[in-house]
Amino acid sequence: MRAAIIRLASALAMVLASAAAFAQSTYPNHPVKIIAPFAAGGPSDLIGRILADKLSLSLKQRFYVEDHAGAGGNIGMTQVARAVPDGYTILVASSSFTVNPSLYAKPTYDPFKDFAPVTLAVDSPNILMVHPSMPVKTVKELVALLQANPDKYAIANSGLGTTPMLAAELFKLSFKINATSVPYNGGAPAVEATVSGQTPIGFATLPPAYPQVASGNLRGLAVTSAKRSAALPNVPTMAEAGAADQDSDTMQGIFVPAGTPPEVIALLNREIVEALALPDVQAKCKELGFDIVADTPAQFTAYLKNEVDRWHRVIVDAKIPQIQ
Repeated sequence: MRAAIIRLASALAMVLASAAAFAQSTYPNHPVKIIAPFAAGGPSDLIGRILADKLSLSLKQRFYVEDHAGAGGNIGMTQVARAVPDGYTILVASSSFTVNPSLYAKPTYDPFKDFAPVTLAVDSPNILMVHPSMPVKTVKELVALLQANPDKYAIANSGLGTTPMLAAELFKLSFKINATSVPYNGGAPAVEATVSGQTPIGFATLPPAYPQVASGNLRGLAVTSAKRSAALPNVPTMAEAGAADQDSDTMQGIFVPAGTPPEVIALLNREIVEALALPDVQAKCKELGFDIVADTPAQFTAYLKNEVDRWHRVIVDAKIPQIQ
């Protein structure tokens, strides 16, 4: 009994010493890297840079973004999963984080074992868009055109494992459309390909598409959310456009490697939530088509579990083959 009490007291002392050490530390005391697993200019890159600027100011240390695109986001996400869990490597990830474990035959990370959620920062709807030269102005007209011209057109999307990719596949399946899907390494390249007419139809997240649709360089046919976007109020939802059961959105969540001290996670959550509440950040997010969420790690974990299950069902029901 005495030995057990001594062991308990020793363990408690170690915990208290660890907490004291953290309290006395100056985290962050050197630059912090934020990895965005898609191309520069895409939604993950954009929200990463917004947060990096604010965290650099509030925590008086440099936060910076590195883009590591490729393999549907797996390259960047796996880098963070394997990083030292000390708070100096952060991930800002899109919904491919929850899709890839079902989409890939051999996932390179486990979304729950390899990461600690910090917060679901923002989310945004996807958008179906076409080049202005396309002879369609509605979703129904696009469906009719594609059905009448099998295999003639290509549809751009934001990359393997992204919700725009799944939205495109679900759209094709729902309306028995034969069209080539072209995955790009991020939302910005997909939008650029549609603007250039290289792939005259595209699905992308709203942030990189918004400026091109608002300026008239692209024609927005529908957003995939349950309600219209405040950024593009004249663009109908897919349901309003006559295409039911096409809802999808894209998250931008903040993660650190599993094993990161809970004190660091709590600090990052507090600072990010406060940053997202700033008027200039809220205005910028609205302009880009982001809806601010800024939840707790526990709430974010529950959301992730639902999303992993939901996208698994979509992949199975749409008979999307796993990537080997």
